[in-house]
Amino acid sequence: MRAALAIGHKELRQILRDRRTLMILLFVPALFLLLYGYALNFDIRDVRLAVQDRDRSPESRALISSFVNSGYFQLVATFDSDEELAQLVNRNEARAALVIPGGYGRDVTIGRPVTVQVVIDGDNANTAATVSGYAQALVADTSALYEARLTGVAAAGPPVLFEPRVWYNPQLRSTLFLVPGLIAYIAMITAVISTALAIVREKERGTMEQVRMAPVTPLAFVVGKTLPYLAISFVSALLIIVVSMALFDLPMRGSWWLLSLSIGLFLVGAQAQGLLISTVAQTQQVAFQMALLSSFLPTFILSGFIFPVSSMPAAVQMITHIVPARYFIVALRAVVLKGVGLAAFWQELVALALFAMLMTALASLRLWREWR
Repeated sequence: MRAALAIGHKELRQILRDRRTLMILLFVPALFLLLYGYALNFDIRDVRLAVQDRDRSPESRALISSFVNSGYFQLVATFDSDEELAQLVNRNEARAALVIPGGYGRDVTIGRPVTVQVVIDGDNANTAATVSGYAQALVADTSALYEARLTGVAAAGPPVLFEPRVWYNPQLRSTLFLVPGLIAYIAMITAVISTALAIVREKERGTMEQVRMAPVTPLAFVVGKTLPYLAISFVSALLIIVVSMALFDLPMRGSWWLLSLSIGLFLVGAQAQGLLISTVAQTQQVAFQMALLSSFLPTFILSGFIFPVSSMPAAVQMITHIVPARYFIVALRAVVLKGVGLAAFWQELVALALFAMLMTALASLRLWREWR
């Protein structure tokens, strides 16, 4: 028993000296609790709603109010034409649109059936299905309200009918929104981990000192170590898209040039992040853990890949702004599913470029200090 206690005491002192391992053991469970508790939310709230009210009657305004007051929808814009609606949806300024036909107020008061249309952005199949369910329930409640008022009047059917229109993914196939997220997920992890391990491996083998003594600049060393992984990751991302087009009927409605630009910016930032990790970690084990934590969790939970960012608490939504996969997934879905031009998602590309520049600058500064 004394021997066991002595060994346990020695191990405890060793763990306390290894601050990085101790931080991982204490920090990771708390991080998992916070992320899974707050970020993983299947309820959809504050769906950005645009409205086209062709009737402009008290009844139509009451229908709009029922959507806004439900807590599920947030009125962000009004529009007068299909072109304006397309711009709102393509720029992700609206995820749903309520179209109220002319004569709506007159028809519902006399019991004549009238159809209300709801247009939904289908680039995220799960969100689109939930939004359609919310809208259908609200229209049904409104219809039941008028139906109760028309007691004793022979009605041809429910006063208000619901007509959903899903853009870009009419069948609500989950594959069409999962594949862009998987591309970001796979590319982020492979790029960060491969770059981080490649340079830390030199430290473990003891060859880093030889490299420093060689007539090689830090920039040449970094470029030489990361370019092969950048090329492999880029080809891998394109291969996933091509295979998805062949096996899962993934559409390619946009420009391959814009797709390549988006992938390139994302991978440069991911590899710069891996390079930054390599300047901090001293072993491949620590580098792998840091790379996995900084790429796996944010990409899977905080990017909008599975769980909508709009459903997360405000504090968590602010954190998602530093997750590059959030912008990359929006850009991919815009190019692949919507086929829009650069004007619809240039902000996302700017964010990816800024992330790549910041990570590259931090990694270069850290590496330069080590090199000296």
